[in-house]
Amino acid sequence: MPNLSIKTAWVTTPLLALTLAWPVFAQQTDEHRAGDVTLNVTTIAEGLEHPWSVEVLPDGGYIVTERPGRMRIIRDGEVGRPLGGLPRIAAVGQGGLLDIALAPDFAETRRLYFTAAVPGQGGQGTAVFSARLSQNERRLEDVKRIFLMNKLTPAGQHFGSRIAIAADGSLFFGIGDRGDGDRAQDPADHAGKIMRINTDGTPSTKNPQGQPLPEVWSSGHRNPQGIAIDPADNQLFTVEHGARGGDEINAPEAGANYGWPVISYGKHYSGAEIGIGQTADGYEQPLHYWDPSIAPGALAIYRGAMFPEWDGDFLVAALKYQLVARIERGEDGSIGTEERMLQGEYGRIRDVKVAPDGSILLVTDEEDGQLLRITRGGES
Repeated sequence: MPNLSIKTAWVTTPLLALTLAWPVFAQQTDEHRAGDVTLNVTTIAEGLEHPWSVEVLPDGGYIVTERPGRMRIIRDGEVGRPLGGLPRIAAVGQGGLLDIALAPDFAETRRLYFTAAVPGQGGQGTAVFSARLSQNERRLEDVKRIFLMNKLTPAGQHFGSRIAIAADGSLFFGIGDRGDGDRAQDPADHAGKIMRINTDGTPSTKNPQGQPLPEVWSSGHRNPQGIAIDPADNQLFTVEHGARGGDEINAPEAGANYGWPVISYGKHYSGAEIGIGQTADGYEQPLHYWDPSIAPGALAIYRGAMFPEWDGDFLVAALKYQLVARIERGEDGSIGTEERMLQGEYGRIRDVKVAPDGSILLVTDEEDGQLLRITRGGES
């Protein structure tokens, strides 16, 4: 994505958030077609300010992050007040409060994880937090920062960052190059990397050994804003922004290098070539790429009962083209055709999640952002 002008707002207290306009609930269902399938798109909530991520709570409610630094619960037609207890957050450029992921045992422990841009010496950078949702759902408790990238800068772009929880409970998450591509190839820099840590912040022992930063899983990533694990085989996938073209889906393997900025299928925004070309020894190729860029916001792998014909397919939220891309995958993992759904209907789509019932959740990255739910409609 292009560099953005930087506007900074340190979010330090829930009292500030309480003075802001509340989101309002609105429920409306629109009908759309996707191939042979009828989609019902229901607006669950609107008035959210640049929502970034959504998760489904065990009772069917939703917990949503807003990039300026607020976290809310949406349930029974009501959008809750911002939760208290969040840490200081740097709402800078593309940064702010980012992803949220519920622990596998959330129903018992109420434990969750989230990523955010935070201020510190030298500027700001991406951090990962562990917290517990209070029983009254008014605040976060036992908030612990379990990771902070090692080099903070004033740059306001390419923070990443989403979380995927592995079968052993460890956390995968990505950090972008922070606007400086060479950092993605520096083994002593967290920027431009996929990390894997345990829930206490220690490096996973399954990471490559003997490297300068034991948290690093893979390198050479420009700005991975989507990360997901296929529940069918536990394979990790990412989707990341290219520059002018060159958005990629990758399947990061331990110790592998995905090439940015040495190789790329895109060009600089000036039109200049990037690196040494599209391929080179020692660098992995993407599973799929886009040129021109769609500006991907998130990635999900569809495994659900509601749309069985989409089983195993990639779902990619897109910001620039305001759509959801469904990319077919064969049983052997081969990449098939791409279908573009809902293009231009709802604005910039930031997150896509498959709910437990097989429906699909979206949030739109707008000042008046929405939480949307896609269900199967009647067939014609």
